[in-house]
Amino acid sequence: MTSFGYTLMTEQSGPRELVRYAVAAEQAGFDFEVSSDHFSPWLTEQGHAPYAWTVLGAVAHATERVGLMTYVTCPTLRYHPAVVAQKAATLQILAEGRFTLGLGSGENLNEHVVGAGWPAVGVRQEMLVEAVEIIRALHSGELVDYRGAHFDVESARIWDVPEQGVDIGVAVGGDRAVAELAPLADHLVATEPRADLIESWNDTEGATPIGQDGARAVGQIPICWAPSEDEAIELAHEQFRWFAGGWKVNADLPTPAGFSGATQFVRPQDVADSIPCGPDLDAIVEAVTPFWEAGFTDVALVQVGDRHQERFLAEVAEPLLEKLRSAAS
Repeated sequence: MTSFGYTLMTEQSGPRELVRYAVAAEQAGFDFEVSSDHFSPWLTEQGHAPYAWTVLGAVAHATERVGLMTYVTCPTLRYHPAVVAQKAATLQILAEGRFTLGLGSGENLNEHVVGAGWPAVGVRQEMLVEAVEIIRALHSGELVDYRGAHFDVESARIWDVPEQGVDIGVAVGGDRAVAELAPLADHLVATEPRADLIESWNDTEGATPIGQDGARAVGQIPICWAPSEDEAIELAHEQFRWFAGGWKVNADLPTPAGFSGATQFVRPQDVADSIPCGPDLDAIVEAVTPFWEAGFTDVALVQVGDRHQERFLAEVAEPLLEKLRSAAS
């Protein structure tokens, strides 16, 4: 059975609102909740970027049942992997075993702020591999010394280690990333419903095949529910036109001004062609369907914009989840 999640979008809502939405999403019946981890929004119109780990700590205490996950944290530039290991272990204890650490190679938008530059994609992937190795070692609770091409760790130990450990999901976009990261991780993370990624993961030596021993493939899709299609399209264009650039462009742009310039010719209809917009729940189900058809075990929904979040969670989420679960079964 496919699990359906709710996305806490730190770029479009403030911290207190996000915690309130997290509670409402649990009450509405979502299976899990994922949080973005940004230093900056993609667009100035989004207007927010609270610290995801503080928000997740509050959410861990305010909720009881839902799984929690970073979607995704970059453990290489803005954060040293040893620091990520410490806060992930702490969050897992607060969440009483409900947390999964989602990791990725990052975006220039968030990582350039510490003045360490923006490495080429191959280097970023090498850094992510070392980071996962460090985090795994530290989650053992043992004293760790590590010497790598990109990171060093000296006499480090995590003192508060959760008994159940911390599962790690990694964002992958191609065969090279899968080959290097699948043997190190528990779960696959991707934003496109690509069956070939799952097939590649399952064929990689040392990787746990998706669906076996709890291994998950976690996808994510933006939707824009609103009382009318026209309003939804307007909102999606205002808040999510950055989405049209695709990962290869989005990963390298450094500022909201850059995203604004890169998307100045993106039309509202262009956004509506890639994001289901409006009150038609069947259209949303149709847009989500390729994920479970591709073999994804989990799909997190992004309700675009802050404007209708409360109404979406109070009135729309339950019937939408019913339709999704019926279709996925």
